Amino acid sequence: MKFQQETGYEYVEGGVCAADGFCANGCHCGLDPRPDKNDLGIIYSEKLCNAAAVYTTNKVKGAPILVTKKNLDATDGKARAVIVNSKNANTCNADGEEKAWRMCVLTAQELKITPEEVIVASTGVIGQALPIEPIAEHIGRLAAGLAPENHGEAAAAIMTTDTVKKEVAVSFRLNGKICRLGGMAKGSGMIHPNMATTLNFVTTDAAISAKMLDRALHDIVKVTYNCLSIDGDTSTNDMVCILANGKAGNPEITAEDESYEVFKKALYLVLMHLTKMLAADGEGASKMLECTCTGAPDLDTAIAAAKSVIGSSLVKSAMFGADANCGRILCALGYSDTDLDMSKVDVELASEKGSVLVCRDGNGLAFSEEEAAAVLAEEEIEIRIQLNQGNVSAKAWGCDLTYDYVKINADYRS
Repeated sequence: MKFQQETGYEYVEGGVCAADGFCANGCHCGLDPRPDKNDLGIIYSEKLCNAAAVYTTNKVKGAPILVTKKNLDATDGKARAVIVNSKNANTCNADGEEKAWRMCVLTAQELKITPEEVIVASTGVIGQALPIEPIAEHIGRLAAGLAPENHGEAAAAIMTTDTVKKEVAVSFRLNGKICRLGGMAKGSGMIHPNMATTLNFVTTDAAISAKMLDRALHDIVKVTYNCLSIDGDTSTNDMVCILANGKAGNPEITAEDESYEVFKKALYLVLMHLTKMLAADGEGASKMLECTCTGAPDLDTAIAAAKSVIGSSLVKSAMFGADANCGRILCALGYSDTDLDMSKVDVELASEKGSVLVCRDGNGLAFSEEEAAAVLAEEEIEIRIQLNQGNVSAKAWGCDLTYDYVKINADYRS
């Protein structure tokens, strides 16, 4: 996937360990029957971090989310480590919180920190009791292998039906100090706003207050992860958390000043590209879809319109079949939670093979079906919508809907 180049920002290696002072690791502890699949991961900071998190809006919330919320409340937004497992969501279990807390205690004992300084997360099958014994037996080995170069091992540990690891990091300057911000994500199915974060962990060595970190995270999640839809199902365990340890040495960001805007842009670039990676790796997907709505009267309208199109099963199916069906796009706009004048809407479909205008002023246009099919045969498709009702724009991301999506989810528990 091509990274969006921006002046003042450089993409770097290292993922969640690109920032100074962070290390990570992953291992196979036995939750996953595949012996070569990491299923337990850890992230650790040398220094206590300011931390912030955003969670699923599903009324059913995994036990790890409940415990993480309590921990961040107890520490007034401070953390030093993340412990995460795959294969089992630890959700809808009578002993779920007890085991999530036990994971924090086990991690804290190995790292010699307090359990409240640990963020805990789980992903996998819902409604099955989480065996704590494999985690307890392997936590020592996991912690002993902590190293910056093991960021990929941690990224592999959170994968479920994902087919690729998802990592991005950027470097930038704040008051002359080089800072880095990087993250890792997992997700392939059960992804839908709000919020559609799956599991995402972000770290930075920039110095920023907990209050401003929380504000930046919520603002950027609104225009990235919350604009992602794979299949219309919002998970019970969705979480994005960010840790900032301040090791870069810049003056701490405490207000919405120029440094804050530079930091927010770095966070946007990382979360936006992770969002696109999640969209491209949707379960059974063959194409990544990006819908851009321009000319909106305000941001909320632009977001709602783009999300409505990207979440449409009929639009997704049409993109899978390389069918330039503007009617399905207009239909999805029509039932969006907006007050749009559909008689002003233009729609264009585009890819590396070119573009085709399929609608002007709310009416379908004649076009070459052969040219349109060639445009839509590519792996990355842009749905460009000009609303002509303002000057605000927003993007949403998703994927096509294929036969393989049903196959994957028909036997998910096996």
